[in-house]
Amino acid sequence: MMRLVTLFFALSATIAILAAKSVAEFDEEHDRNIQSSELIQEYSTSLRGVSHFLAEQNLKAANLKCDKFPRICRLKNSPGPDCCKKKCVNVKTDRFNCGMCGYKCKYTEICCKGQCVNASFDKRNCGGCNNKCKKGQFCAYGMCNYA
Repeated sequence: MMRLVTLFFALSATIAILAAKSVAEFDEEHDRNIQSSELIQEYSTSLRGVSHFLAEQNLKAANLKCDKFPRICRLKNSPGPDCCKKKCVNVKTDRFNCGMCGYKCKYTEICCKGQCVNASFDKRNCGGCNNKCKKGQFCAYGMCNYA
């Protein structure tokens, strides 16, 4: 019986320590999010007195994710203006998020203007996006009028 009581108290103490640690981590994360939010407001509304380059560096240093702060995808050096799975992408050109988040083009396709196309045989996108073959020509293996 004594072992059972000792085990119960040890388990209770462990749970209390874990709960206290979780609360402390939650508070730290909450404070970090508030600071990040303040950074975004400060740098997105006015850059007076701070260069745009430094503002971008400070936002990156804050380790912001676009799922919580989608405006960071519109920064100058961002890979794209859209947020998919916590990453900034361009759904008009990204073959893993073509047209919308999570829509993948097939292996032989590329993403042009948000649509998956086969650049090897598409007359409007022959060999690459917006590479149109002249009137009467065909596209084969990514080249117009390949013979």
